[in-house]
Amino acid sequence: QVQLVESGGGLVQAGDSLRLSCAASGRTFSSDAMGWFRQAPGKEREFVATIAWSGTTYYTDSVKGRFTISRDNAKNTVYLQMNSLKPEDTAVYYCAADPSLWVVRNSQAARSWGQGTQVTVSS
Repeated sequence: QVQLVESGGGLVQAGDSLRLSCAASGRTFSSDAMGWFRQAPGKEREFVATIAWSGTTYYTDSVKGRFTISRDNAKNTVYLQMNSLKPEDTAVYYCAADPSLWVVRNSQAARSWGQGTQVTVSS
């Protein structure tokens, strides 16, 4: 099991940027696929982005060109750089980890989850 702790959320205005961090501990981090998900009020949790151990990345269409996922295996940390934020990006953002990239990209069944960090974008 990998323990995950997110940070970096906050209240920003539309057009601003934020960088979320997810610090991992426990089982080997570098071989896991890491992902970011979000859940807006009244909506189901949805996939945002994922990065494989190799560095391959995938994004949901609504954030392509605005969000960038990256990882620093030496620091056991994954990041989500969010630029040009929109009010519709408002959500609790969760970090997830799983040995399978397919699981992270295509399901809500990742083995490890963080507690979430709130991102609020005002118009």
